[in-house]
Amino acid sequence: MIVVPVKEGENIEKALKKFKRKFEKTGIVKELRRRQQFDKPSVTKRLKNERAVYVQKLQQVED
Repeated sequence: MIVVPVKEGENIEKALKKFKRKFEKTGIVKELRRRQQFDKPSVTKRLKNERAVYVQKLQQVED
């Protein structure tokens, strides 16, 4: 459960923004979207490898 403490006189938009930020950090929406379809283990593994290669190239360019 997400709790957002609201200070006296604080704007409701600010409190809503805090709630949205906390909710986004939990990753609930991302997890729901990921579970909507089934990915074969081979596809998941391939995507993971592609991401690792991409990140490694970015780190090499950075250095």
